[in-house]
Amino acid sequence: MKEKEIKSAETLKAENQKRIESHKTTAVHLETAAKHHQEAVKHHEAGNHDKAAQSTITAQGHTALAHEIQKEETKRHATPSPKA
Repeated sequence: MKEKEIKSAETLKAENQKRIESHKTTAVHLETAAKHHQEAVKHHEAGNHDKAAQSTITAQGHTALAHEIQKEETKRHATPSPKA
């Protein structure tokens, strides 16, 4: 391979790794948000509305973080990767 092709292949690999990590991080935040929403349900059912509110706020925070990561990932997907 030529030096330019090697760099391009390395760039593709690095960009792909960024995308993989982005998806993993988004998934973790969404899973954590779901967990806190489930906790909020249990707290409401038990009549612990203050605890439910705290769980809801935590869930919303994780949802917001996931959303920010998704916005950046959408930008990456909208920008074509260099060809190897």
